Order: sequence, then C-alpha cells, then structure tokens
Amino acid sequence: MPKPGDQIQVKTKDEIFEGILIPSSNKKTLILKLSSGYNIGISNSKIKSIKKLKTIKRITPKTKIKQNKSLPSVSLISTGGTIASKIDYNTGAVKWLMEPHEILSLAPEMSDIVQINKIESPFAIASENMSYQHWKKIAETTARLINKDEAVIITHGTDTLHFTSAALSFMLKNLSKPVILTYSQRSTDRGSTDTNLNLICSSHLAKSNIAEVMLVGHGESSDTYCLANRGTKVRKCHTSLRSTFRPINELPIAKIFPNGSIKILNKKYKKRTDEKVTADTKFEEKVALIKYYPGASPDILDFLTEKKYKGVVIETTGLGHVAVKESKYNWLPSIKKAINAGLTICAAPQTLYGKLNPLVYSPGREISKLGVIYLEDILPETAYVKLGFVLGHTKDSKEIKNQMLTNMSNEFNDRLTEDSFLY
Repeated sequence: MPKPGDQIQVKTKDEIFEGILIPSSNKKTLILKLSSGYNIGISNSKIKSIKKLKTIKRITPKTKIKQNKSLPSVSLISTGGTIASKIDYNTGAVKWLMEPHEILSLAPEMSDIVQINKIESPFAIASENMSYQHWKKIAETTARLINKDEAVIITHGTDTLHFTSAALSFMLKNLSKPVILTYSQRSTDRGSTDTNLNLICSSHLAKSNIAEVMLVGHGESSDTYCLANRGTKVRKCHTSLRSTFRPINELPIAKIFPNGSIKILNKKYKKRTDEKVTADTKFEEKVALIKYYPGASPDILDFLTEKKYKGVVIETTGLGHVAVKESKYNWLPSIKKAINAGLTICAAPQTLYGKLNPLVYSPGREISKLGVIYLEDILPETAYVKLGFVLGHTKDSKEIKNQMLTNMSNEFNDRLTEDSFLY
C-alpha cells in the first residue's frame, strides 16, 4: 500500500491524477499534491484504483553529500524561507523542516562546482520576521566564514531579501570575496521550484572574481539563466514569479548560466582582494520608512517625533514632494518640528526609477530648505537600511547628511541609462 510521501496514480471514473500522497484527517477523502504544487482532495467513493508509481527517498540528517576537496571551498548560511522548506506530510502544508545540509540534496550539481566547507543556520524564520538583529547575526556569521573560504552563499526568504542584501552591503567592510544571497519562490517539492537553478548559478558565481554582495535568482520565467544583482540596487517586484528580483536604476552585474558561463553586463564592480572582511553592525533601531500618499496626514510624522524616533525615510511623490499647501495636509510644520527635535528626515523616490530633484518645483524647494536630505536615485528600502546604519555610527547632523550622500556601497548611480529601466 502507498504511504504518505509516495508518488501515486489515482483513477476515478472520469479522470486520472498523479501526485504525492498526503495524509488526510478526513478518512473519506484522499489528498494528493500535484506536480503544479497544488493539493486536491478526491472523495474515496469516486476512486476506482490507486497505483504506487515511486517511493520517494527521504533525505535524513544522516545523509552525507560527497565533497570534492580539490574544488574551491565555500560556506553556506541557511536562514529559512521557501528555499529551506518542504511538505509536512502530516498536514500537507509547506514548513521550514529542512536541516541546513539538506539543501545540498536539492542541487546535487553543487558538489561538482564547489566544495561546501561549512553549513550554518543561525536561525530559521520567514523573512517577514527579520529585523536588524537578524541582519547583524548574518553579517557576523558571514565575516567569520568568508575569511576562511572563497565565498559565502546565503539562502533566505524572498519577501525582505533585498533589505538583507542592502544591510550586508553596508555592514561587511573590506569585502574581498563574493557574498551571494539566493532564494526560491516555490517550495522545493514543486516541479516548478527555482531552488535548483538558483543554487547552481550561485555556486558558479562563488568562483568568480566579483567581490560584491549580490542577490542571485532566475533572470526570466524559464530555467535559462540567473541574474546577479547588486545588493543595494535590487528589489522584489512580483509576488510569485521566479524572476521576481529586478535591478533598479542599473544593469545587473552579470548573467550566470547553469553550464558555468558568466556574462558580465555591468563592469562597475569590486574585484577580489586579500583583505580581511569585518562586520560593522552598529545600527539605530528607531528608524522608520513611510510612504506619502494623497491625503496623508502629517500626524504620522508627529507620532514618530513623539515616540522619539531618530530617523525617517519618506517615499515622496514625483521628484520629491509631499503636500505643502492645504492647511489640513500641509507637511511643512510637522517636518520642521521633527527636524528641530533632532529627527533626520530623508526623501527617496516612490517611483523607484529615476532621481529626485527638489529644485524643479517650489514644493521641493520648500521641503529641502527645512533640511530634508534628498537621496537621489536610492531605493527606499536601501535608504531605510542605510539611515539606520549611519545613525548607528553618528548623531552629528552634518556628518549624518555627509554620510547619507556618500556612495558607500554603490547605492547611488551617477548616470542612469534607458536600458536599465524595467530590465
């Protein structure tokens, strides 16, 4: 008799289904996970026959992956997310059940590309539960491991992955080797999972000469290639597409093909050196990211001022605007009050693409005069992370402005080209 986890064929009077058997609490219904990843319930009264097609081999904590000692040595950090998930056959739901080493079983080709020296899991959580404290832990773990290896690959949930990539870009000092963050939009049990290709491409990139924090994932809907995007210039842009992460205001650094070929698309990147990597993880927790919208009340800013926040990034409209005329929605008094109270306010473009310019229209000029720092073409999420990082190091207003406008990790792009728009 088939057991939960086995691949089976179920025949009813009208149809034939194939999938993985999942236990059901309802004895009158058989639950099947299809290759599409979706579960269906089939009434036992309609089933004509059940045939076991294949016994699914379980990967256990005792499973060993053979390593080739002659290959470049890399370490892997597992933090949770869909890429570290599989089906719980007791419930049929996706859960973070994998031991970190099990990720290797998902892409056995990795063992022909690199030698996995060490696998560590400082925590295993969904990425929406991440905070600056988790970024610190990842940065510290990365710095410790990368000084002994050729590169570090980090597996992570997708929802806030670009926040983490930005944080590591600022926190990892003297970066001299590749730090690669990768993901899976679809759980590893699904036929359409992107885990395999993303891990293979990450492994090839780990051997490259590109010493950057990079986010690697599908470049298009098929399994043709992956993109390596800079950690400060990338964003999740689709809820479910495998090619969800896109570069913003610049080209990807490279295309990586599963055969190991790497095509450089952006020559502006740091190359490998012999420098020792350190983790600088000072971070100010009381920083907020807010979005301006039509009818937004400046009470939002007043609340943050009263709660003694130290910094705020406002996603402004257009070239950098909020309401400054209508008395009920005029943000100027609240901005002035906040800055006088010692709160640093920065502006980032909610359009994502393009640069802010406060000098084109009068509202921008009025806002700028109050001391709001306009952050050119920076991503709002990157601006939020950078502001927390800068405020963790200084409270001097002049130095804060200077550092926020200094291009620390290629978060600014001096020249925006049309080919980088909606790449």
